[in-house]
Amino acid sequence: MKLKIGYILTGLMSVALLGACSSVGGDTLEKVQDDGSVTVGVANERPYGYEESDGGVTGASVEVARAIFAELGVDELDGQVVEFDALINGVNSRNFDIVTAGVYVTPDRCENALFSEPDYRIGEGLAVAPGNPHDIKSYQDLADNPDLTVTVMSGAIELDYLRAMGVDNSQIEQVSSITDNISALTSGRTDAITMTDLTLRTALEDQDNDNIEIVEDFEQPVIDGEEVYGYGAAVFHPEDEEFRDAYNEKLEELKESGRILEIMEPFGFTEDNMVTDMTTDELCAG
Repeated sequence: MKLKIGYILTGLMSVALLGACSSVGGDTLEKVQDDGSVTVGVANERPYGYEESDGGVTGASVEVARAIFAELGVDELDGQVVEFDALINGVNSRNFDIVTAGVYVTPDRCENALFSEPDYRIGEGLAVAPGNPHDIKSYQDLADNPDLTVTVMSGAIELDYLRAMGVDNSQIEQVSSITDNISALTSGRTDAITMTDLTLRTALEDQDNDNIEIVEDFEQPVIDGEEVYGYGAAVFHPEDEEFRDAYNEKLEELKESGRILEIMEPFGFTEDNMVTDMTTDELCAG
């Protein structure tokens, strides 16, 4: 009898623990509304989400989130800066409530993360040494010349694009930050660097670096017959569907009113960057 009672107690404790764990996701929206504060993860990447000199965070994705949370009754955003490749693990570990760093929605990421609807679309950018000595105008040019190297931030979508275009892993160097990416080129350690077009332009404006040249006639990668554009969105814990749905509802209102462009314009976004015909379900499906 004691053994049976032990099994019963163990089972009840397991159920209780499972119940406690499963309730966390459903309560996140209520928690941030009660607190009046939400913790957001960013990667210090202009113009999407970055830290200001006073310790606060801003950026296009952050300000879109700020407007949405204001509508949800949450007035304070507490920014947490981490490396880009730690964003999804961070929200899944509940180190923060949401990621507002313009993370691209991809099928692989959808397996481990819950995305909002996309709030922007953007193409890629490429930078080289002044004068473009190797005449690099596309990822295909890199693939065609195995002696060339390219540097990219760890965990960024550009890794997938480069590999899909046939660039060998031996040609690709991964670094942890935008600063390291730029330094790789200015030091002559690499032949090209790549990141999203707006990130690249903003980074070079901030640094006023004359030793780098943006490839203005860069050819966007074409994969499976289609020119590739990235679509960025907020990221939630996989259990936070209710939280995500509330966020999406307010995001749709921003899109319908045109206010989303007003929020993002100061960060360099234009009408061409707005999302009108793509959904997260489609992006996750690939």
